[in-house]
Amino acid sequence: MKTRRILLVDDNPNDLELAMNAFGEMGSDGIDYQVGVASSGVEAISIIRDALRRGTEHLPDLILLDLKMPQMDGLAVLDAIRAEEELRTIPVVMLTTSGEDRDIRDSYAHGASAYVIKPLDFTQFREAMHTIRSFWTNLNRHPRLN
Repeated sequence: MKTRRILLVDDNPNDLELAMNAFGEMGSDGIDYQVGVASSGVEAISIIRDALRRGTEHLPDLILLDLKMPQMDGLAVLDAIRAEEELRTIPVVMLTTSGEDRDIRDSYAHGASAYVIKPLDFTQFREAMHTIRSFWTNLNRHPRLN
């Protein structure tokens, strides 16, 4: 069975719980999904660097990253990820409530793979999570996944 690691980065505990519930309600598609959580940008970088020290097979295959966080916002996390050669190919999907044009442009300018505005309705949110997971871990081909 293939293993896919997903890292959710969000400072809002309600949004993290919603995302975890959405992932928990999905079928496995024959893949073992391991979903990790970071409640801040600082924690996310720590988790990613620790995984890198243990070997690239421990790195997340997909990062879902909130934009608006205290201390270290999503753009700073994205910059840190894109600055390291071993991390550059990890898809990073900005998952945020902001629909501001500037935030969208800035996210792509900093190296985001995609930008998704969080649906407020749980059913729509669950569908968005399923689509993101399916595309980035099953359909999309990138160098880290076999």
